[in-house]
Amino acid sequence: MRWSAITPIPCAFLLAASILLAGCGPAVSRYSLIERSLLAGDPAQAAVIVERSEEEYGPKNRVLYGMDRGMTLHLARDYRQSTIALEQAEDVVERLYTRTIRSETAAFLTSDNTLPYEGDAYEHVMINVVKALNYAARGDVTEALVEARRLDHRLNVLSDRVKESSGYRNDGFARYLSGILYEAAGDLNNAFIAYRNAFEAYEAMRKWSRISYPPSLRGDLLCMTEALGLTTEFEEYRTAFTDVEWNPASVRRKLAQVVMISYNGRAPRKEDRYLDLPISLDALQLVLLNRGLSQSVGRQDRALDSVLYGLSGRVVRVALPRLVPQKTQVPFETMTLMDAQSRSYTVRSEPAHNLTALAEKSLADRMPAITAKALARAATKFSMAEGAVIGAQLAAGKDAAPWVGLLVGLAAKGLAVASEEADNRSWQTLPDEIHVARAWVPPGRYQVAIRPSGQARAVRKEEESVDVAPGQTVFLIRRVMQ
Repeated sequence: MRWSAITPIPCAFLLAASILLAGCGPAVSRYSLIERSLLAGDPAQAAVIVERSEEEYGPKNRVLYGMDRGMTLHLARDYRQSTIALEQAEDVVERLYTRTIRSETAAFLTSDNTLPYEGDAYEHVMINVVKALNYAARGDVTEALVEARRLDHRLNVLSDRVKESSGYRNDGFARYLSGILYEAAGDLNNAFIAYRNAFEAYEAMRKWSRISYPPSLRGDLLCMTEALGLTTEFEEYRTAFTDVEWNPASVRRKLAQVVMISYNGRAPRKEDRYLDLPISLDALQLVLLNRGLSQSVGRQDRALDSVLYGLSGRVVRVALPRLVPQKTQVPFETMTLMDAQSRSYTVRSEPAHNLTALAEKSLADRMPAITAKALARAATKFSMAEGAVIGAQLAAGKDAAPWVGLLVGLAAKGLAVASEEADNRSWQTLPDEIHVARAWVPPGRYQVAIRPSGQARAVRKEEESVDVAPGQTVFLIRRVMQ
């Protein structure tokens, strides 16, 4: 009677474990399909892949879906729909400031994957950056400046929230882009403020961002301070930037500007790093024989580990996220503009943003809290499994207790090991780096050719023509996958 009474307990655990482990099988990642489309020069197909995967993203990843969809549509030059998708993601971010106790409890017992994805602070900034570039690429500088003001507000709030001077509390590229947009609109005062903030932000981020300010920013500061009659600031910058060639604002107004934004490489991906913590000498030997010092565990290994550690019952697994960089192999691009008289103007792009460094900084700053939560979660699951074993043994009686304890321990502790995973979500359709090239040319019609250095392939390889008027700024968007 006792055995039959507790039989459903181990059966339920085994069924749950089998279902979970079945989900560990290999599957084609949607990001692999997106990358293939981009490599083939078909960003529109990449956008279709994201749209068709909406159900796969699920309700917990509405922000991620909106960001991926917005970025792929941006690359496909569907700027209007890209902005709509990014605005939807932004709206969800604003609503996710409050969480229910129930969802937090579920995340504590399983993983943060059960919580809605909010995105990192730098990803929130990039939402507004891409929206601003959507408007700029369409020639709508007025709406682009609306996003520039939203960027300023977001960064000011971030600066107030993050007290550590070494933290991500400002964004050099966002400020730099805002300066270009303000100057394109003829608002030199706000352009100077944005350029100055960009210079300060790049300097503050230099230690961990592994990138300095774009060299052209020096000319922008000299130009703006000279035009605004800021004599003291102008002299300070001229002393600091003795080797800079620059055009005064009176000359810039007679010229046109072509700005190329190049998204290079792939954003870093996240994967699980497993820590198997033994709580006995026998378990220590088991872990060393099974894993050694390796922290990488494949899908099939997870299934085997859940059985092995479930039988042992004395190993606690902790999963933490780690970043795998996917660095670009393209140090710069060359943009050449040729007019009808075959006169050409060539500029080289400058690195302006290192998104991999931002992702690394974000994860490093959050890692202490992530680790503490993961350890507490693993300890709680182990304690619950121990309680299930003891309860089942008491219910089974003296004769059946050893076998029942073994079966329930295998199911409960194996499931605890198998269910341990880190939150590896991130905005993977972002690039590794953003490069900027700016060409000041006489008004007219130009054929534009953009060539990545080395053997890299751009998503679009065709040349295109642009017509530019005096004082006009035209934005071109490029994607280089290598």
